[in-house]
Amino acid sequence: MSYRLNRRRFMQSTSSALAFGALSSVAGRASAQSPGEVRVMVGGGDWGKANIEAYVKPFEAETGIKVQTITDDILLAQMELMAQTKNVTVDVVVIGIGDIGAAVRKDLVEQIDYSIYNKDELDGISDAFKHPYAVASSVYSFNMVYNTKAYPPSKPRPTSWSEFWDAEKFPGLRVMRSGESGEGPWEEALLADGVPADKLYPLDIDRVFASLDKIKPHVRKWWATGSEIQQILHDGAADLAHSFDGRAQLLIDQGAPVEINRNQAKLTFDYWVISKGSPNAKNAQKFLEFATRANNQANFSKLFSLGPSNINAFKLIPDNIARKLASHPDYKANSIPRNAQWYSEIGADGLTNQQRFAERWKEWSL
Repeated sequence: MSYRLNRRRFMQSTSSALAFGALSSVAGRASAQSPGEVRVMVGGGDWGKANIEAYVKPFEAETGIKVQTITDDILLAQMELMAQTKNVTVDVVVIGIGDIGAAVRKDLVEQIDYSIYNKDELDGISDAFKHPYAVASSVYSFNMVYNTKAYPPSKPRPTSWSEFWDAEKFPGLRVMRSGESGEGPWEEALLADGVPADKLYPLDIDRVFASLDKIKPHVRKWWATGSEIQQILHDGAADLAHSFDGRAQLLIDQGAPVEINRNQAKLTFDYWVISKGSPNAKNAQKFLEFATRANNQANFSKLFSLGPSNINAFKLIPDNIARKLASHPDYKANSIPRNAQWYSEIGADGLTNQQRFAERWKEWSL
């Protein structure tokens, strides 16, 4: 949806000067902070609007704390600059699971104070979603998506990634996620090449790109952001797509000729984190606790089709909405969870596995 450190992210090649400029822009809006404020990155578009309605407005009403919303994408480089200059202009940031390792190693994030969480709420958040320095905000997946005009239910459709790769049997224009951020169709490429789902990790980078070589001639565009794939699907510019489920579901709800295949979905999630040295850290801790309560996550999922990280939220979500969400219990057996720990591991070259994929992508895409 790569802001970001993950799917709403700017190009990682953004210069320090540009990063500083973005920070200055944010700082100009934020201005001097009072004890009753907190500055939260909510993101843009429909995702940002849902964050504001489900979390920001009710948090302000309950606590009296003023939330300054930041719609700009926040890069890891920007967080690092804030920490180095001790000029923290964004208190709460959303990052991807592949970036938390680097953020912790560089001392860019504060520890989460789980002592302020209600026990029932905390029990509803699985251990996989609770990190000492982060807590999961929402759960989503990468899925195969059909344009139902090109692939109506009466017509044979690809149902696995190996079939998606078979352009002869299943012709049509394809679009796929770019790998510029280090988050790309790596698991999908290995599944297409015959690797069993339970044998994916550690990912074989050479085999991944050998598989991508086969699909590359049939890919019309490699998209980079959630808004980009949403526009592509809206315009009917692809017959088959590798897409975020939430962006596709938003269009389905609007009546677009789009359908999601939940088989072999790649399950992943984003983290809420608190910037190191945040002058509003106490209020930021309160915001994170508020944003992980079951009732608030249920309200968010009703507005935007991202799954809750608090499983108790499903008790409050109507079934017709719950089945649109990647974290629904019924989808677990057919989903492949993305291994955050593996992506954060550092090799002999000093790069994380995610960074290594980003570097390889630059070479391959040229």
